[in-house]
Amino acid sequence: MKILVTGGAGFIGSNFIHWWLTRHPQDQIINFDKLTYAGNLENLKDIATSPNYIFVKGDITDGRKVKEAIDGIDVVVNFAAESHVDRSILDPAPFITTNVVGTQVLLDAALDAQVKRFHHISTDEVFGALTLESKEKFSEQTPYRPNSPYAASKAASDHLVRAYHKTYGLPITITNCSNNFGPYQYPEKLISLTITNLLEGKKVPVYGDGLYVRDWLYVEDHCAAIDLVLQKGQVGETYCIGIDSDIENIEVIKKILKILNKPESMIEYVKDRPGHDRRYAIDSTKIKKELGWKPQYSFDEALVATVDWYRGHRSWWQKLKKGDFEKYYQEQYKKR
Repeated sequence: MKILVTGGAGFIGSNFIHWWLTRHPQDQIINFDKLTYAGNLENLKDIATSPNYIFVKGDITDGRKVKEAIDGIDVVVNFAAESHVDRSILDPAPFITTNVVGTQVLLDAALDAQVKRFHHISTDEVFGALTLESKEKFSEQTPYRPNSPYAASKAASDHLVRAYHKTYGLPITITNCSNNFGPYQYPEKLISLTITNLLEGKKVPVYGDGLYVRDWLYVEDHCAAIDLVLQKGQVGETYCIGIDSDIENIEVIKKILKILNKPESMIEYVKDRPGHDRRYAIDSTKIKKELGWKPQYSFDEALVATVDWYRGHRSWWQKLKKGDFEKYYQEQYKKR
């Protein structure tokens, strides 16, 4: 089988490529990536010369490039997206261009190429926010109520993918996942930023009161879920992926402090971001019952493994936290 992975040099995409080629060595993967600030070919340097792996630099909004890359492809797995909420608040335009227009360009090319499956990676953020007091969880039936420019752009892309299935018969599947963490995550997200800041001896910025709740999904468990959806998922269906690890951001940070034997004085509360969603939680009943998926790692086990990875790969992340990253950091995390 020949698979086009868009955004394969990013965090989840590169983990997926490693996962797939390890478990399906007979398949071929074409990694199509623009290499924005969050795309990093070092994530895949150990397989760069593999005969089953090809890298193509390209932008998913470039119809000609996409058409060339998708020729002869059986399956498209679309990870390509601008994905950081904070950056979408500072500048929404790239999110609309990549996440909406780029998805439409990919869908057109997939139709022309008559691919056997177009799998679209999405997020639980399209569903909006839950209250801290609520026991409710997001499911495949939850109405879309995105609150950030990032979430709105992903919601639009989800709607486009479904529309191409209903209107043109494109064989699609969608997964909406909770917050991912693990190796190769660019050090701007909560867990990767917390770990790397502490390893540098820097304080950890915490938005507002730190009581925002997320369901954390280890990236390897996410890759296993996508694998199952590609093999057993029903065309036209959506599957929500999470592990019921609902936990406050401040508690996540305290767990990392404990693993690294650092004091809570390393926490620094900063001005909250606009429109900050209070709580996310996912009901994964559908993918568990229909496809037999279940997470292999508890949150605590995966967190220890992730901290160990960043400890052992300082050269990977240290070079990423320079230049433009430092400017962004100073602008984003202002003291209260």
